[in-house]
Amino acid sequence: MATTVQTETPSRIGTAHGVSRQPGGSRLTDLLTYLFLGLLALFFLFPLAWMILSSFKAGPDIATEPLVFNPAAMSLDSYFNMLANVPLLTGFQNTLIVVLLKGGLELFFCPLIGYTFAKLHFRGREFLFNFVLATLMLPVIVMLIPLLLEMGVLGWVDSYQALVLPGAVSAFAIFFMRQQMADVPDELIEAGRLDGAGPFRIYWSLVLPIMRPALAALAILTFLGIYNDFVWPVIVVSSTDKQTLQIMLSYLYTQINNASVGTAGTNAWGQVLAASTLATLPLLILFIVLQRQFISGLMAGAMKG
Repeated sequence: MATTVQTETPSRIGTAHGVSRQPGGSRLTDLLTYLFLGLLALFFLFPLAWMILSSFKAGPDIATEPLVFNPAAMSLDSYFNMLANVPLLTGFQNTLIVVLLKGGLELFFCPLIGYTFAKLHFRGREFLFNFVLATLMLPVIVMLIPLLLEMGVLGWVDSYQALVLPGAVSAFAIFFMRQQMADVPDELIEAGRLDGAGPFRIYWSLVLPIMRPALAALAILTFLGIYNDFVWPVIVVSSTDKQTLQIMLSYLYTQINNASVGTAGTNAWGQVLAASTLATLPLLILFIVLQRQFISGLMAGAMKG
């Protein structure tokens, strides 16, 4: 009796074993996408890499050979000269004080106020929240003169109080946390009430733990805002011992030339790049450590149906 042998084509064999063949066009699209994203990342990272590498070069080499990096010729002279001429460590210290105090106030009060607007019901809640949102329409420059006059009346000009308290509770942070708190299930809050917990205990023990991604995002945004703030500190602070880092960076070129008579412009720029590199490191470290929480906090609620 003849036996018939059935042969299967490669496409049928692949289908029978559950192996799907990806079209070549899709692979090419993915390759082009990754290539484009890589070039885009290189485009954005190149200025940062150039600044860091150039800070280890001699001042004249920055102007004559800006794109040449010789590891054997790199040194820390720009860093040592910059630290000897400019009290940059004092700027770091003042900025750290302002970040800790002002950022601590914002991270404590703004989530609490956002929770109040999102989950507590009281008369005038919508009016107050709309009033807070309306303050976002005011340009910052409009508030500078009234704030400066207020600081003068209080006797806080050229003091840490003037650097910390104005803007410590921002409308944007309240709005951001209110939107995040609105996604907290009401059943969780009701369960806390049934267990006899008060409003603040519910907020502190039940709501805050699940708001960690949003709090991390707010912490980074708050740190960036305070760390990069220049306009208000330069107006309200005059003494060198209270100047923040951004003020010292802005005056760095002039301070170097005044402190070192005959300092060449190229040498001064080497010190500027060294100071800028040191000022950028805290931002890079903070983002690398908290990048996952930062992205999760910003994307929270984006996938709601």
